Amino acid sequence: MIDLSSLQGSRFAVLGLARSGLAAARALQAAQVDVVVWDNDAVKRAQAQSHGFALADPEVLDWNRWDALVLSPGIPHTFPKPHPAALAARAAGKPVIGDIELLARSRPPARIVGITGTNGKSTTTALIGHILRSAGIERDIGGNFGPAALDFRPLDRDGVYVLELSSFQLELVQSLRCSVAVWLNITPDHIDRHGDLAGYVAAKRHVFDNQQEGDVAVVGIDDGPSRETAAAVAAGTGTLVTVTVGGADGAGVSVQGGRLRDACTGAEIDLRPIKNLPGAHNWQNAACAYAACRALGLPIAAIAQGLATYPGLAHRQERVAVVDGIVYINDSKATNADATEKALAAYDTIYWLVGGTPKAEGIVPLEPLFGRVAHAFLIGISSDAFAATLEGKVPFTRSGDLKTALQQAHKMAQRERRQDAVVLLSPACASYDQWPNFEVRGDAFRTLARALPGATVETGGAA
Repeated sequence: MIDLSSLQGSRFAVLGLARSGLAAARALQAAQVDVVVWDNDAVKRAQAQSHGFALADPEVLDWNRWDALVLSPGIPHTFPKPHPAALAARAAGKPVIGDIELLARSRPPARIVGITGTNGKSTTTALIGHILRSAGIERDIGGNFGPAALDFRPLDRDGVYVLELSSFQLELVQSLRCSVAVWLNITPDHIDRHGDLAGYVAAKRHVFDNQQEGDVAVVGIDDGPSRETAAAVAAGTGTLVTVTVGGADGAGVSVQGGRLRDACTGAEIDLRPIKNLPGAHNWQNAACAYAACRALGLPIAAIAQGLATYPGLAHRQERVAVVDGIVYINDSKATNADATEKALAAYDTIYWLVGGTPKAEGIVPLEPLFGRVAHAFLIGISSDAFAATLEGKVPFTRSGDLKTALQQAHKMAQRERRQDAVVLLSPACASYDQWPNFEVRGDAFRTLARALPGATVETGGAA
């Protein structure tokens, strides 16, 4: 747990008792800092009270007696409608902050690597953490992904905190300084929480706030908003390292045809043999992780070794089994077309398990990649809509449920024996029509695939 004793004498109200809110409350309580907590869920309030926390509704607090509202990132405080507690705190001139700001205010001696962007944050966070651990460096990883930041261990100046940072978290920070700030990419997301794309980008850019001379900003430049961000960062005090996959810029770290090149050192790493980092999106993740670890002073050989041994993440192009050369891949985390696009682009011959609770765009945006699909197996309530999209473009079977789809895809793939074929669960849909969440859906796929006759278990995945 992070030591917050430097905050003694201050008074905080914590609103929202999910993962990060509870961690904040525990850390403040352990440091003997005056704290009250609240959640709209009566069960969570009762649980908190049973653990010794004082309850107080921050909507009706006398904010003249309190120093800050610590808000869980999922609670709106600007768009679409500010929570009344946030309005009350700000009306009294008190800041609305999050658990990441408490970490920053604790002034930990360990360096902080902050990772943000629309896609690939979790993989890049895990990948940097894996490379550091492989190199023998003490590190903790978490934030938006994994453990809450205030549950990190106290690390000394040789340690590193690797933080995945969402736009919701970043708009609640004031004093966070990242020794290395990583910006992966931008596509429109969370517009309802930020008002428009400009608001979303502005929230993300807080990752670069407070960087000083000697700090490093790693910025992917393969989309327009990111190129604009790189230009803005270049005018600051830190060092800018650009990353591109397939682009023409050769000044920073680039990937061409799966080969990573560092223009500063001339070093090259072939990413193509790394089975748990397939596809251009993962090459961007790898290039950004490489640049971040170089900024931390790691030798190139140590980074290359860490990349080669990366085990991947569950439900993100996770290789779970092989049967007679056919690879079975769990990409259950792909709950929209944008995420599924990354998976379809990574493989040439795909038996595609797709469907569930559809998003507004359906699978129409994926049409340019339909040529990679040998056959689609349709699951769930999206089946009729997806069949209409695929008609005349991709052969498909209405399978109904995951178990049936996997059995049908397995039989077809084994019968046809196409070279480099994969059976891919990448639903492009939420899971709620048949499963409580994407993790349970992916766990079921993994179990079913590993139970197939002749299956060899694979471990690790990618995102």
